[in-house]
Amino acid sequence: MAEESRESLLKEEKVYYENCPGCKLEKYNEKHPGLPIKGLIYVWIIVLTSALPISSLFPFLYFMVKDFHIAKREEDISFYSGFIGAAFMLGRACTSVFWGLVADRYGRKPVIILGTIAVVIFNTLFGLSVNYWMAIITRFLLGCLNGVLGPIKAYAVEVFRTEYQALGVSTVSTAIGIGLIVGPAVGGYLAQPADKFPEIFSKNSLFGRFPYFLPCLCISLMAFGVTIASIWLPETLHKHNDSVEALETTAKKTDQKTEVEKTPKKNLLRNWPLMSSILTYCVFSLHSMAYTEIFSLWATSPRKLWGLSYKSEDVGQILTISGCSLFVFQSFLYPYIEKMIGATMAARISGVLTIPLLTAYPYIALLSGFSLFFLLNVASIIKNVLSTAIITGLLLIQSRAVEQNQRGAANGIAMTLMSLFKAVGPAAGGAILSWSQTRLDASFLPGTHMVFFLLNVVDAIGVLMTFKPFLPTP
Repeated sequence: MAEESRESLLKEEKVYYENCPGCKLEKYNEKHPGLPIKGLIYVWIIVLTSALPISSLFPFLYFMVKDFHIAKREEDISFYSGFIGAAFMLGRACTSVFWGLVADRYGRKPVIILGTIAVVIFNTLFGLSVNYWMAIITRFLLGCLNGVLGPIKAYAVEVFRTEYQALGVSTVSTAIGIGLIVGPAVGGYLAQPADKFPEIFSKNSLFGRFPYFLPCLCISLMAFGVTIASIWLPETLHKHNDSVEALETTAKKTDQKTEVEKTPKKNLLRNWPLMSSILTYCVFSLHSMAYTEIFSLWATSPRKLWGLSYKSEDVGQILTISGCSLFVFQSFLYPYIEKMIGATMAARISGVLTIPLLTAYPYIALLSGFSLFFLLNVASIIKNVLSTAIITGLLLIQSRAVEQNQRGAANGIAMTLMSLFKAVGPAAGGAILSWSQTRLDASFLPGTHMVFFLLNVVDAIGVLMTFKPFLPTP
């Protein structure tokens, strides 16, 4: 009976508080029912800026570690590379819950601005790294202080009307996916500019002495622009300070609303639909991050180690093409797929299709010339589309499992666990690739066959987790 009365109260006419930013935004949305293009652009560019540094280093990481002269053997370069790749996620795991709580207490906007400032500072310093440990420390601090991706997921749900919330979440996952692909493209094209563009950058210039600074600088400049633009970002968090005037003008409705708002918050750790979707999300995130690390290291490894002997710009070109196709898929196809079969089924089917695709990768490496380039592009496009479909579906399930006043904390928990899994991904991926390159003559899954087999094992575990009773259907 109490539940029914509570629901009826919530369905009554909303009470808007004059000085509440969340109420102002909701009131604005009620008067403007059209497609929120401006809001979508805000969300997209902020997420993209935060996602670009995550993987922009992968195309040149092999060469960067090689230049640090820390690896004694060529086979060990991938091993050391994995720890630099993992440092960012480890840092983010340490502070994600904190940033989520800050976002729930003080608002999404301050966390977003601080996060983009962190990108400006520490991504720039990473590009200026002079040794292995400086690279690890700057990446770790960047992960610690860039707390954007958790609160922005809550923001993307809150800033739009109900009918556009799926589009908002899809925008977040699209921007993350594109950032994870365009980031390596930027890194691949702009790293070592003195070697690629000697007519513009001399060996004695700043970019000649710091060959990996240019891509980091470009991303940092973009983050600086986004930081300035975020000043005009609308806040979505409700801040209700009951004034005498508000109580006088909306006495009855305010009392009813206060009664509802005082309902005890649910324990997020006991919210099984939320926690199960987070754990499933973590497994697929580990898989995605490990794949991203492995793909770039595998592509730049020499042929004698069953790599592709690609240059950083070759990897960048492949990932640029994948990014463009991903944008088309998420913008025009995924919303219809989600409506037809649901978020859970879309994630499940995508996970199943990933297994035969990854199995084919070692055989694609046997090709050369245009056939290799063409098939590798096709495989990369399909893989990234499937991965983004999985992540988008699980993000939708997460956002629908909690109320607004707990979304920041819920996303903080998700980001913490996911970051831990993603920290394992690059470190384990680099170590496994390095190990596989020492067993090229093995009788069972030699060389890179073992790497892609283990990726498929992780993917299969994730697929199994999308079934009942582990993942309840919303």
